[in-house]
Amino acid sequence: MKFILDNWMLITVAVASGSLLLWPVIQGAATAGLDPTGAVMLINREKGVVIDVCEPAEFAAGHVGGAKNIPLNQLEAKLAGVVKNKALPLILVCQSGARSGRAVAIAKKLGYEQAQSLGGGLSSWRAANLPIERG
Repeated sequence: MKFILDNWMLITVAVASGSLLLWPVIQGAATAGLDPTGAVMLINREKGVVIDVCEPAEFAAGHVGGAKNIPLNQLEAKLAGVVKNKALPLILVCQSGARSGRAVAIAKKLGYEQAQSLGGGLSSWRAANLPIERG
């Protein structure tokens, strides 16, 4: 205990520098997934299906063009009814990419092996200046 009290400043610097070293790893995990350009290529070339896992109010505020809305808590029950062909690539989207990451695990469990999350979610789609539909 005496060591901690005597060297509190050094311990604080060590913890802060460790946190700063880990920040890029944490940031990379949050944005992992398919980039918007890759998503557009999957949609155009391989007839990829875009599933937005946001709540209906978020979906109405703005979503990827042609996306189908299935909230995350209903995905397991409704995905098979919306996308019957499990061989098609699925692009799962939410606002930030966090929920869609969980949705990928659910989709793969249901047999959709080509399921991918849009890294960064709708925010990265907007940052790439790609079109957004409302309503």
